[in-house]
Amino acid sequence: MAKRTRQDLEALAYHAKPNAGKIEVIPTKKYATQRDLSLAYSPGVAAPCLEIKENLSDVYKYTSKGNLVAVISNGTAVLGLGNIGPEAAKPVMEGKGVLFKIFADIDVFDIEVNTEDVDEFINTVKNIAPTFGGINLEDIKAPEAFEIERRLKEDLNIPVMHDDQHGTAIISAAALLNALELANKKIEEVKIVVSGAGAAAISCTRLYKSFGAKSTNIVMLDSKGVIRKDRTGLSSQKAEFATSRNIESLEEAMTDADVFIGLSISDLVTPDMLASMAKSPIVFAMANPNPEIKYDLAIKTRSDIIMATGRSDNPNQVNNVLGFPFIFRGALDVRATNINEEMKKAAVVALAELAKEPVPEQVNIAYGKMRLTFGKDYIIPKPFDPRLISKIPPAVAKAAIESGVAQSPIFDWDKYKETLLNRMNADNKIVRLLFDRAKLDPKRVVFAEADQLDVLKAAQIVHEEGIAHPILLGNKNVIQQLKQELEFDADLLIIDPKDDEHVDQKNRYGEVFWKQQRRHGQTLFSAQKLMRERNYFAAMMVNEGDADALITGYSRSYPSIVKPMLELIGLAPGSTRIATTNVMITQRGPMFLSDTAININPSSHDLIKITQMTSVVMKMFGITPVMAMLSYSNFGSSKDQSAKKVREAVNYLHRRHPDLSVDGELQTDFALNSELLRSNFPFSKLANKKVNALIFPNLESANITYKLLKELNRAESIGPIMMGLKEPVHIIQFGASVDEIVNMTAVAVVDAQQKSNN
Repeated sequence: MAKRTRQDLEALAYHAKPNAGKIEVIPTKKYATQRDLSLAYSPGVAAPCLEIKENLSDVYKYTSKGNLVAVISNGTAVLGLGNIGPEAAKPVMEGKGVLFKIFADIDVFDIEVNTEDVDEFINTVKNIAPTFGGINLEDIKAPEAFEIERRLKEDLNIPVMHDDQHGTAIISAAALLNALELANKKIEEVKIVVSGAGAAAISCTRLYKSFGAKSTNIVMLDSKGVIRKDRTGLSSQKAEFATSRNIESLEEAMTDADVFIGLSISDLVTPDMLASMAKSPIVFAMANPNPEIKYDLAIKTRSDIIMATGRSDNPNQVNNVLGFPFIFRGALDVRATNINEEMKKAAVVALAELAKEPVPEQVNIAYGKMRLTFGKDYIIPKPFDPRLISKIPPAVAKAAIESGVAQSPIFDWDKYKETLLNRMNADNKIVRLLFDRAKLDPKRVVFAEADQLDVLKAAQIVHEEGIAHPILLGNKNVIQQLKQELEFDADLLIIDPKDDEHVDQKNRYGEVFWKQQRRHGQTLFSAQKLMRERNYFAAMMVNEGDADALITGYSRSYPSIVKPMLELIGLAPGSTRIATTNVMITQRGPMFLSDTAININPSSHDLIKITQMTSVVMKMFGITPVMAMLSYSNFGSSKDQSAKKVREAVNYLHRRHPDLSVDGELQTDFALNSELLRSNFPFSKLANKKVNALIFPNLESANITYKLLKELNRAESIGPIMMGLKEPVHIIQFGASVDEIVNMTAVAVVDAQQKSNN
């Protein structure tokens, strides 16, 4: 076995700890009492068993079958690893289960079958099929994959799809339809070259044909060259696409071609081949991780090219996650007996149309664009577009109904779309969107305590992930030693403010600080002496433009850090206070909690400012604020001063900012339970809305709440996010975890991007 890299070891630790694997089974019903258990198992479970015996369709009513998909493989064609066997394929199948859950709220059991015999594999799947609402075949080598899928679709009455075949086909077909529209070309007329003849390539080409592509205009190549009719020994799938043209090479096939579809190997296409293509060539170089021709080289060679790849760092990523979760979602929701061509084509059309619609601000913000619009660099939706869940499943479900394979038709489509949106509340896309946005324009971030192991680990991650450019402050010898232990060999700037290596820089910072503070009792000597302190030095780096953002607070109490930051950084224009908010990734979606770290007993004026600042931060995340100002009372039920100040703040916001969705004072359960609020206080501005921000009346309640959620409910926390400072300075909690520091670094980068743009 080759020596494991540090990245290999990190991946192994990720899959092994704290619990082995990536998925688990969680009960969905109460189980606290003996009565609960007697209903869950014996004797209560007999009642649904007998109901199902009398009417098999009731299995969807009384069990999880209707939302359960089997991801099944024999491990014969795993990613780029080949035939590695069923056990070795299990981590991939678990990963597929994670994608099903986070993108479409579909539960998954992964099944690894220990056979390469087609009949044995098919019989195994058929025998376990009653458990599931759908079957996702995965990483099975061709040509067996074709036979397995065909026969299972014939024999089973639940949806079956081999995603390796159809996922890429559906996404690329949507991209192709839009690319052809932009190039002003007709699919019936274009010449198409397909490099690759595996399951994905065959399925892609078949789907293109169903939209009008002509067999006579298609040339397919495998590892032996052009697939021609005069070649012997062709499989039935390859023979389907054999050409009569007298050509033998990719170079010949590319001449005057309109479309290139690459599902083969990297760097296969040369600039000369690209140059020989027709006007406005469409090139989908989808080999992973490296495409058939690099994106930068392709656009340099042809300015008129419309290009897609499988990579997230290029425009137009052909990513299967745009398809399979949502296709199965729609199929399951109407209890389709299979996933037919009409359903796949409906998904293609829905994806293509979605790319032409105005893009939500949340997506623009996430991808760092002023405005994503339909064009050469945007022919398919982005994977994190929140509209996918409400667009693709309904299209698939409607096609299933219209084609006669739906057993449970939908009649109220508006209610169905609302249900789909509610399924996504537990997803933590906000973290992925935050990281992606940071990576678009990484900033220089000072880590003031880089001689602490966890801080340095976080700096290593953000550097390797491209989130930020770390600057490391602390004891240089300790940092170098820790870097060796972590195998962190990046050549980064390391500064120890206590040594004399950067004396000129310290003196310059000290003089600037002295000029700011000399009428507040500060001498030049004392100001320059303070620059030996890491937080003062780090803050001055940001002030003087030698860094873009600052992360500190890991090893010191919060108040001890806040004071120097206020002295050095100061308030942002228009700010009268600083405050913090924490983003909690909860089962109902991201929740912003303010103020969690600064203001002990805020006045009504302070609460107004905290609410306004929280609203700004939420919009920075691309989230529309719906804010509840909390108390122990509801709408004047208490005359105590603590409730009165909340009421006064709400009244002011209603008068001066009527467009802001905010109301109170409210008890927490009324704020979070929309039905409870609507039935008791229908006049509230929040009565028909879903609250995503809670403004607390004091620090005690806010701090206790967010830490309680984090520890008891395992809610992920991002914060405290500093609000109101002039520069992007963020103070993490004492002893924050590596993940929390990484998250806060991404926040600091996005904050720096925002302030830079402003």
